[in-house]
Amino acid sequence: MGYAFTAGDVEFLQSPDGAAALAEVDGFALTTSTRLADIGRARTRFGSHVALLVETVLLRRKAAAKLPGTENWFFTDDALQQATPRAVAAHRATRLKDRHVHDVTCSIGAELDAVAGTAATVIGSDLDPVRLLMAQHNVPGAAVLRADALVPCTRGTVVLADPARRSGGRRTHDPAALEPPLPDLIDAYRGRDLAVKCAPGLDFDRLGWDGEVEVVSLDGGVREACLWSPGLSGAGVTRRASVLGSDGTAWTVTDAEDDDIPERAPGEWIIDPDGAVVRAGLVRHYAARHGLWQLDPRIAYLTGDSVPDGVRGFRILEQVKYSEKSLRQELARHDCGVAEILVRGVDVDPAVLRPKLKLRGSRSLSVVITRIGRAGVVFICASRP
Repeated sequence: MGYAFTAGDVEFLQSPDGAAALAEVDGFALTTSTRLADIGRARTRFGSHVALLVETVLLRRKAAAKLPGTENWFFTDDALQQATPRAVAAHRATRLKDRHVHDVTCSIGAELDAVAGTAATVIGSDLDPVRLLMAQHNVPGAAVLRADALVPCTRGTVVLADPARRSGGRRTHDPAALEPPLPDLIDAYRGRDLAVKCAPGLDFDRLGWDGEVEVVSLDGGVREACLWSPGLSGAGVTRRASVLGSDGTAWTVTDAEDDDIPERAPGEWIIDPDGAVVRAGLVRHYAARHGLWQLDPRIAYLTGDSVPDGVRGFRILEQVKYSEKSLRQELARHDCGVAEILVRGVDVDPAVLRPKLKLRGSRSLSVVITRIGRAGVVFICASRP
């Protein structure tokens, strides 16, 4: 659960004494082996403030990778867990350039800070008074007020929202179980320009959203989806996949693009599309862009005679009908000692299969197990980074 911050705690942290105390505690290692001793030292120096100070220092260290540039911010544990990674928030902020933006669930200000760099004006609101004090400290250039996200209190703004995706400490994929409930949020701002950050596992078709659904990945991992109302959507776009890298790379594919691909036998390579492309249902559109095609119309693996730049490919060495015996024999024939196993469309557990293969060779290979039509097939491949 983390430390329960109070308004008085935030006021202390903002004071000269609090800042000096934080700087001193930040000098402690606070590792697993030293934490008890470090906390004892801090308690001697700062008495009842010790838990507050240690928690703030640890949260700042945890935030360093996810939210670079926030070394002097205040956090709560829950708020940091839900905060949008800096690269993802910056990507969204580019779509809100020069707009007047109201973040109606601003929390500690992570999204607000990113939007402040592109928007004409930014306003943040939340019901939690402690998080509002933190947001005021973290994003001093933003106007911050206490308000219910379901009660509109600004006009002419793009409404940005990030409903809490945890229910009873567990993630939920039920839109009505979010806080505030997603259907209620959509109703409250119907007819307004609205952008809502959501979990990528939500059933968007069931939600009946008539704008754009953007699925975003960062460094190969799917991070979130964002609902963009029709006024903020791309022309003719209802689905978008945005693939981001921490190195600043970014590309997108949408359902407004061509999805006409051939039906052909497997090419020289197998490509496993980024998870954002798969979650957004844009495998065919991505394939058409790069001259690829599917191994099977219902399976997301792609194939072709070349590999798109910056994408990992698996060069096919052998294709055989899937069985444990045939796979074991073929891997032995290819002198395989280490096998990366990828599975899609068949009921195979790589962790259970691997020891049964009895690998003893000297080569590292990749094994792609899938199906074409009703038949299970296995591709033995050499991987290209």
